[in-house]
Amino acid sequence: MEPQVLYRVCYGTSTPTQFQATLLTIRPALLHDHCRHKVLHRDYPAIIPQQSSSVRGTYVKGLTDGDIFRLDIFEGSEYDRRKVKIRELEVEGDEAGQGIVEGEEVEVETYIWVAGEDKLEDGEWDFEEFKREKMRHWVGAREEYDEVDSAVRDRGHDPTGGRGANGSITEMLESKSDEKVLESAV
Repeated sequence: MEPQVLYRVCYGTSTPTQFQATLLTIRPALLHDHCRHKVLHRDYPAIIPQQSSSVRGTYVKGLTDGDIFRLDIFEGSEYDRRKVKIRELEVEGDEAGQGIVEGEEVEVETYIWVAGEDKLEDGEWDFEEFKREKMRHWVGAREEYDEVDSAVRDRGHDPTGGRGANGSITEMLESKSDEKVLESAV
C-alpha cells in the first residue's frame, strides 16, 4: 500500500505528524507467486495467487490492533487478510525489476482478492499510473475530493469504491474509530 494511503487509513491524514511517522517502519518487499490486477471500473488493485508472478509492495512493521481494524474496514469484503511469505528488498532495483536484491523471507499478512477474477482486468495494475493520475483522489486536498464526490453524484460511480475521503468506507472508519478508541481505553 502506498504510504500516504496507509497513513490516511491509520491516522486519518496522508501527512502524519513526525511522531506518527515514527510508529511505522515501511520497507520495500516482494510477494512471489502472486499478481496484482486492476479491479474493473476502480482505481485500486487486487492481489491474487498466480505462479511465476511477483508483486512489489511494502512491508509494514509497527501496526497496532487498531490499525489492523481500520485496514480491515478499508479493504472491505472484497479482500481476505491472509498469511503469506514475502521477501524484504535490500535493493529495490528499477521499474523493470532489474537490479533487485532480495533479503530475508518474512511471514506477514496481506489482503488477497476474493470477490472473483471476473471483476478484474486482464493486465497488471500500474502503480506509477495510479500515483500520477489517481492518488490525489485518495490523499489529496479537500477540493480534490470534491471531484470524486461530483463523479459519484453525476455518474453514480465512485472510482475509489467508497475509499475516498468522503466515501462510505471512510465515513464508517471515522464513526467506528471513535467507538474503538473508547473500547480500547476501558
